[in-house]
Amino acid sequence: MKRVEYPGPIRALIAELKRMPGIGPRSAERIALWMVQARDARPRDIGTSIVAVCEAIHACPQCGFFTPDPLCEFCAAPDRDNTLLCVVEQPTDILPLERTGVFRGRYHSLGGRISPLEHVGPEDLRIASLIARVKGGHFTEVILALGTDVEGDATANYLAELLQDLPVAVSRIAQGLPAGGGLEHADELTLNRALTGRTRQGKPG
Repeated sequence: MKRVEYPGPIRALIAELKRMPGIGPRSAERIALWMVQARDARPRDIGTSIVAVCEAIHACPQCGFFTPDPLCEFCAAPDRDNTLLCVVEQPTDILPLERTGVFRGRYHSLGGRISPLEHVGPEDLRIASLIARVKGGHFTEVILALGTDVEGDATANYLAELLQDLPVAVSRIAQGLPAGGGLEHADELTLNRALTGRTRQGKPG
């Protein structure tokens, strides 16, 4: 018996939705059918918003956060502390830290972390631009706000070694963060304590 399928346009939409992170085949099918059936789905508005955000938003050339402007709001703000630089793995890690209200310095997103199993090396991250910012800026402390898993530890140690000969203190937030956890899984109180209780990253002997 011939297998009955949805019409081609619906199948194509389901296939595209499945490419999104966290969307499995069943979820993709439900979303696609909702767009087709629901009176208030407004799929054209959704499509327009997707196109608009893809055309308007780009990575800030300085810190890597999302922005429609030449620089993001954090890099463009004149009243932030230019002596503190907080290094995170992903641009999505910046907002959780900002919402704590504790940190008022500058940010730098690496765009990932060193992970040999995923074939991600230092050259694949925004490490060269980080070193250039530290050398060309007025920073006195670099805070490594990285995950506490194996990859996060490896990345933090690598950065600490690169920064050891530069005139900056290197510290790392860790206190209060769950072992193996990233910033996206921590609440604001935990991040607040992690920032205020950061520890000096020792230089290799």
